[in-house]
Amino acid sequence: MAPAVHQVLATLGYGDAIGHEVLGIQRALRGAGYHSEIFVQTADPRVEDLTQDYRDLPDASHADNILIHHFSIGSRASRVAYALPDRMALVYHNITPPEYFVDVNKELVQLCYRGRRELALYKSRCDLALGDSEYNRQELEAIGFPETGVLPVVPGFDHLSGPADYTHAGAFDDDWVNVLFVGRVIPNKRFEDVIRSFHAYKTWFNPRSRLLLVGAHSGFERYLTMLHQFIARIGATDVHLVGHVSNEELTAYYELADVFLCASEHEGFCVPLVESFHMGVPVMAYAASAVPATMDGAGVLYTDKSPLHVAALLNAIVDDPALRTAIVDGQYAALDRLEANDFGGTLLGFVDRMLATPRRPHPPVAFDFWDQVKQADELEEIKSYRPSAFLALPEKGNHEEHEGHEE
Repeated sequence: MAPAVHQVLATLGYGDAIGHEVLGIQRALRGAGYHSEIFVQTADPRVEDLTQDYRDLPDASHADNILIHHFSIGSRASRVAYALPDRMALVYHNITPPEYFVDVNKELVQLCYRGRRELALYKSRCDLALGDSEYNRQELEAIGFPETGVLPVVPGFDHLSGPADYTHAGAFDDDWVNVLFVGRVIPNKRFEDVIRSFHAYKTWFNPRSRLLLVGAHSGFERYLTMLHQFIARIGATDVHLVGHVSNEELTAYYELADVFLCASEHEGFCVPLVESFHMGVPVMAYAASAVPATMDGAGVLYTDKSPLHVAALLNAIVDDPALRTAIVDGQYAALDRLEANDFGGTLLGFVDRMLATPRRPHPPVAFDFWDQVKQADELEEIKSYRPSAFLALPEKGNHEEHEGHEE
C-alpha cells in the first residue's frame, strides 16, 4: 500500500495564494494515486468542508507517510506535526519580519517573532524544505536547512474570470488616470510610499488622476488610521482606500486600472503582481525581497523611492501608448513562463525523492508533550465558551503561556 501524503497548516483561506497552492497540491497528489487530506487549525467557512481538524492528524499519522507542512506562522497545528513520526516536507510561505508591526499590531509582532524563531527548530525535523519562491528557498538555506528546493507558485485566475461588478468601481470609470494597488493594508506593503508617490504624480504631472487602494484592513485599523492622518498631513487628494472587495469587484478595479504601483518592502511572492500581468495592467514595483523574481524581467522595477522619481516613471508609462504596449507584452511573456512550470511534476518529483532517500532521525520531543497539547485544547475551549472562567485562571495557566511551553 502506498504511503499517504497529507498536508497540515494553521489556516486554510479562501481565494488566497496559500489556499490555492494547498488545493493544487492535493489535486496533484490524488491524481497520482496518493491518499491525501488537508489538516488545519482553522478554515474559512467556504472551504471548511475540504479540511479535517488538525487534532485528528495523529490518528492518520504513520511513520511511512509524508506530511507536507505549510509554514507561514507558528501554531499548535505546527507543533503537533513536529511531534508525529511521519516524514516531513516543509513548504515555507515566508513570515514578515515582526518589526514592521511594532506600534501597529502587538499580537502580530509576537506571532511573527515566535514563528521565525520556531522555523529554525524544523532544521532537524524536515527531510526537505521547500520555498514557494527562490527568495524563500534562499531564506531557508540561510537559516541552515540542509536540503532545500523550490515548489513554484502557479497562481490561478479563475477568480478574475467572471463578470466584473461595477456597482462601486463604476464611479471611477471615466477619463481620469487610475493608479491601482491591491494588497492587505499592512505596514510592510508601504501604503504610505504609494500615496506619497501618487501625490507627487498628481501634483506635478496629472491633476486628473486618482489612487485606488484595494485590500482588507481587518486587524490593522490602527495602521489605517495612520494612513488617513498621513493623507491629511501631506494634503493628498483623490486617494481612495476601498477596503475588502469581492472577486467580481476586484476584476472591475483591474479593468479600470491604467497602471499598478507597488512599493512593498517585504514579499514572499506577491500574487497581485501576476494578477496585474494577467489583466493586462502595466506594473511598476519596488525592487525588494521576492518582487524582482516574481516580475521575472517584466514590468518596471525601481530602486529609488524618491516620490518625484516614481511619479516621473508613472507619467512616462501613462503618456506613451507604445511603451505601455511593450510593458504589457513583456508581462504576458513572463506569465507564460510562470504558467509553463510543471507544478504537479515538480511536486511528485520531490515526493519520489523523499521516498527514495533514507529518512532523517526524528528529533526528541518532550515526554509530556501530548499532555500539554491536551491541556492547551482544554484551555482554548474554556477561553472560547467560558471567557470569564478563562480570565479567572492563574496567569501561568492561561492559553498564551501554555502555547509558549509547547515550543
